[in-house]
Amino acid sequence: MHAVLHAIGVFVHHLAAVHWQALGIAVGCHLVKLCAVSRAWRNVVAAAYSDARVSWLRMLGAYVAGTGVNAIIPARGGDVVKLAIAKRALPEATYTTLASTIVLMTLFDSVVAGALVVWAVMLGVLPGLNVLPHLPSFDFGWFLRHPRLGAAIGGGVVLLLVVGIWWAALRVEAFWARVKQGFAVTRDRSRYLRTVVLWQVADWSLRLATVYWLLRAFSLPATLHNALLVQVSLSLSTIFPFSPSGIGTEQALLLYVFRGAASRTVLLSFSVGMRITLTAVNVVLGFSAILLTFRTLRWRRAVEPDRAIESPG
Repeated sequence: MHAVLHAIGVFVHHLAAVHWQALGIAVGCHLVKLCAVSRAWRNVVAAAYSDARVSWLRMLGAYVAGTGVNAIIPARGGDVVKLAIAKRALPEATYTTLASTIVLMTLFDSVVAGALVVWAVMLGVLPGLNVLPHLPSFDFGWFLRHPRLGAAIGGGVVLLLVVGIWWAALRVEAFWARVKQGFAVTRDRSRYLRTVVLWQVADWSLRLATVYWLLRAFSLPATLHNALLVQVSLSLSTIFPFSPSGIGTEQALLLYVFRGAASRTVLLSFSVGMRITLTAVNVVLGFSAILLTFRTLRWRRAVEPDRAIESPG
């Protein structure tokens, strides 16, 4: 935490050097990116509930609300909000099916992110296992410094997940049918490619465009190669976000990947400035969506009744 606070101080000190026009373009790309990915999600949900009218604007509200909460709450807490708002927009939906649509969206993202990580590994730019535990602010450093205990904790988490899925499969009526319903759009390959994958490709293109303009905003070499390296760091930092938005891991990876390409202070300013900018946008949009939906910013209190009233499944 001390390292992160120090990095924030460095960012504030370098505010005068920020190119605000480039920063504005980056924010614009990020906003369009949110629209693109929410459109893909809306189309997945619409295929799962083909007899219902699925409003894109409401799904956009659900998506940005979840993104806003995830920006400040670790461990993907915003996904609960995303599902609750989507359920309000589509009362006939079930949480099981809606969660399955998110899983389907994540599969494509995992493939793309995995391909980028493999590319970065082949280039030799990522830190090795002997380096990771010693990176400053690295969220997983404790686990790597205590591999046996870390493996035991990780195994316990996996076991709990397996038991939870097994319990649901036995006790929740039509559980697997509802999971399968969330993947309905994949039955028509042409529709899936045209209405989902195309929008997700646009989402990833806009992610890179956002990073490109953020690099320009903080006077770092703005190239496709560097934008891809930043995106790899962002993807790795959000796999298991123990800190809000995975900021500690993100900062550590960026400092390592771009070592020698710029001074440490410039890299710190960029890493924290990028995260503050995107977090601020996500939080403002997300909590505005929550306020419009629940008429309150106490989202935990608003979400719990919705989860309680649905029968299992």
